Order: sequence, then structure tokens, then C-alpha cells
Amino acid sequence: MWPIIMQFLRSNAPYFTLPVAAVVGVIGYNLEGLISDRYTPYTKPVQDQRLERLTEEDILKDPTNVQKLKYHENVLGKNLSPSLQNKN
Repeated sequence: MWPIIMQFLRSNAPYFTLPVAAVVGVIGYNLEGLISDRYTPYTKPVQDQRLERLTEEDILKDPTNVQKLKYHENVLGKNLSPSLQNKN
């Protein structure tokens, strides 16, 4: 009897696996909904945050204050240990 049932299940496996997978998926989805917190706090879009940050900067408020795009500090002197810094 078991070999006949197993042969039937083996030949019709795709017809049994889809409903079983759907039932397991629905149960898991609902269980996760009960256990976890789905609340995500609202944040402004990144483009809006950037636009606000740029408009708040002082350099954009005064159109006469234009600086050249040049780095004014020594790049190699950024993270020097205290023993290597110049003591003036």
C-alpha cells in the first residue's frame, strides 16, 4: 500500500508542493505580523533633506561670498600624531 501512495505522491509532487508551500507561507506571514512591529517612522526623502541643508548654509545666503574650489589645508597633515606635529 505504501509503495502505491509514494508512487502517486512522487508522480504528482508539483500539484502537492504548491498548496503546501502556500499554506506554510500564509501561516508564516501571519505569525510574523503578530510577533514583529511593522511600524517604520516617517523620514523626509533624502533629496528634500539635502535641499534644506544646502539652503541653510551661510554660503548660499550671501551671493557675494564666493570662494574658489580649492582645498586650503595640507592633506597629509590631517591625522598626524602629536609627536609629529609642528610645535611653534
